[in-house]
Amino acid sequence: MQDDVIVHIIDDDEAVRRSLVFLCSSAGYAVRPHISATAFLDVAPSLNKDCLLVDLRMPDMNGVELLRRLREIDAALPTVVVTGNGDIKMAVEAMKLGAIDFVEKPFVDAVLFNAIERAANQASFEFNSAQTRNLIKSRLDLLSEREQQVLDGILVGLPTKSIALELELSPRTVEVYRASLMAKMQAGSLSELVRMTLAAGYQFRNGGDAA
Repeated sequence: MQDDVIVHIIDDDEAVRRSLVFLCSSAGYAVRPHISATAFLDVAPSLNKDCLLVDLRMPDMNGVELLRRLREIDAALPTVVVTGNGDIKMAVEAMKLGAIDFVEKPFVDAVLFNAIERAANQASFEFNSAQTRNLIKSRLDLLSEREQQVLDGILVGLPTKSIALELELSPRTVEVYRASLMAKMQAGSLSELVRMTLAAGYQFRNGGDAA
């Protein structure tokens, strides 16, 4: 269980909503209920380390349409959908839109908990990955123009002498810039430097990218 992940529950049926809140809370999750998909959309863009448990059939906006809207506004969360009889087609459509699991009514508590745990783990992983990317990007921002040029050369596999020739510098000066950028990036090895820049989606100065 991810203690710091918030489970957002959307169900227009108050009795079902309260039941789901109780079940999730009893399992130790922080829970935030919403009476409709529309109400949830108002807060979705500001969410980070969160996951979603949503009923597929709701009067204002069904679960499939909600998932589609979340993707459109770049606010998709790891989602578990709750389905009723005859909703398998909708559940499959929800999976195509990014839902990681669906639970059929009447659901078994253990099955629901397992699905929520998968969503919470995914939410935690995505949040941590985003945090890591932001940290690497903040380090990249510390690089001087020359250090960025040397980094570009390193990432395309150029040896020090070739980088020096291209930048009209001495090999020794390139080595100094390389040592400085490695320190700023807090990279312990060349392979770690490459992994970090790839993870951050580093953009080359000439408009390309490290991938």
